[in-house]
Amino acid sequence: QVQLVESGGGLVQPGGSLRLSCTTSGFALRSRPVSWFRQAPGKEREAVSTISISQGSTYYADSVKGRFTISGDNAKSMVYLKMSNLKAENTAVYYCAAALLTASWGGYWTDSSRYTYWGQGTQVTVAS
Repeated sequence: QVQLVESGGGLVQPGGSLRLSCTTSGFALRSRPVSWFRQAPGKEREAVSTISISQGSTYYADSVKGRFTISGDNAKSMVYLKMSNLKAENTAVYYCAAALLTASWGGYWTDSSRYTYWGQGTQVTVAS
């Protein structure tokens, strides 16, 4: 049974940092790309970042490039999202999700319909 569980959210001041964790089970991390999405109140869910360990690739939304870093630990079945220089507009529920391995993943990763499994989300609030 595939499961993804997010943790690490919380309240942080603008300019601060957080590291989100996604604990995966039921599949080998190398077999599926895993991504982070977020959804702010009143807004659509948006793709933040993805990692494909098998393809050795990571991708980021333009809005987070240079501030967020995604990483994965295949042995621990964990995916992390290190977020730095956080801004109020980063406030959202953050979800991790796993998709089927797809060639040229960089061209598809933002499409939420490609993800089969989702976690329950973790709240990130950036406020002073």
